[in-house]
Amino acid sequence: MIDGVPAVLAGLAALMALFVIVVGLLQNLVYLVQLGLAAAALIERPPAPEPGLLWRRYADASPPIALLAPAFNEALTISQSVRSLLSLHYPNFEVIVVNDGSTDETLQVLIDVFELRPLHRHYDLAIDHKPIRGVYGAAHQPRLIVVDKENGGKADALNAGINVSRAPIFCSMDADSLLEPDALLRAVQPFIEEPDRTVAVGGTIRIANGCRIEDGRVIEVRAPRNLLALFQTVEYLRAFLMARLAWSRINALTIISGAFGLFRRARVIEVGGYTRDTVGEDMELVVKLHRLMRDKGLPCRVAFVPEPVCWTEAPESLAVLGRQRSRWHRGALETFERHWRMLFMPRYGRVGFIGFGYILLVDVVGPVVELLGFILIPVLWAMGVLSIEYLLAFLAVSFTFGVVISVGALALEESELRRFPRASDLVLLTAIAVLENFGYRQLNNLWRMRGIWQYLRRSQSWGAMTRKGFASR
Repeated sequence: MIDGVPAVLAGLAALMALFVIVVGLLQNLVYLVQLGLAAAALIERPPAPEPGLLWRRYADASPPIALLAPAFNEALTISQSVRSLLSLHYPNFEVIVVNDGSTDETLQVLIDVFELRPLHRHYDLAIDHKPIRGVYGAAHQPRLIVVDKENGGKADALNAGINVSRAPIFCSMDADSLLEPDALLRAVQPFIEEPDRTVAVGGTIRIANGCRIEDGRVIEVRAPRNLLALFQTVEYLRAFLMARLAWSRINALTIISGAFGLFRRARVIEVGGYTRDTVGEDMELVVKLHRLMRDKGLPCRVAFVPEPVCWTEAPESLAVLGRQRSRWHRGALETFERHWRMLFMPRYGRVGFIGFGYILLVDVVGPVVELLGFILIPVLWAMGVLSIEYLLAFLAVSFTFGVVISVGALALEESELRRFPRASDLVLLTAIAVLENFGYRQLNNLWRMRGIWQYLRRSQSWGAMTRKGFASR
């Protein structure tokens, strides 16, 4: 007995606490490895060329690209978004807006603003999707195609866009996101350098909240004024500039953001396009491509390029942010369930060992273990099983790792991209990188636990994602 606690119970609780600590340390070790790999990748990369040199170097060799922009009830912002896309600096591209059964005036706004007329355009039904009701074009904007179809969700709309498109490369994005003018030319480089291996490329997603935006362009980069948006700014730096750059360097990347990703059309058609009965269609597509290429014994590269930037609006309320994070986590679990046989399988190389091992550790086991840790460790201390020294050491190591990783990601951003010109913004984000470990990180874990519960209940709901839009910024 230990102060009235049965020895067997105390021993079991101590083993559970040890398991929690080991898993937590292992997660933090993985994050440190990611930070190191990302730093090495940035050191090895040549300086990003200026736009003029970039055009001279890659314009003639750049393959045609179709930008696919699914839109559902985007009447307030769709015209500005489309104008922004049409003004991108790329030699050969078309913009395909897919109106996914909007119940507002999205289609009519497009017809009125761009003087659209019904267009006869042949396309094959290579991928299943909801019926297309009409295809529209504009004589004065030959690069613009508008597809009107029955509502089927984002994945279904993208599948329709893939069928209608003709370019060998397509870019999937959100209709309300903003691409920097040279984003396509920067993102397409892996397809030019390794055309036989490259099947997908992702770029950086940045938070536009707080920035000054005019005519669909980010004119001045500023840190957000909303606390939740500030937390997300640091999160996005950690997720993209650290995690995805690291896994891309060793060819173990399993996700490309649905807000901005380039894909080889023929390979995507070969795997059946986007899966419609999942909320993690972006991650699932990348995993399907890895699996296809490995099963065929073909070389495969899924790359991340940090320089091309897509700006998006981050949620500024707890309710909307919580729904988003629960949905993201649910999507990761659905992808793991569909492809768990890739885990640790030699056939799938680093993707099976590192990519899927990371999903198992961070997404499948991580939230449960972290929640157990925050519950179990203090309980064991109260029971007298765990000394106060061990408790304090666990908390100190956990929070120190979190701070180091977040500040490290911010340092990488400043050393490579230098997107925040004002020193006051960098000081603020550094403080946020420390502060997020005391409350926000734990709240995020609760949202992930809700995602696990929704996954177990087989929920397919996206939840309302209220946005303010860019027009007033």
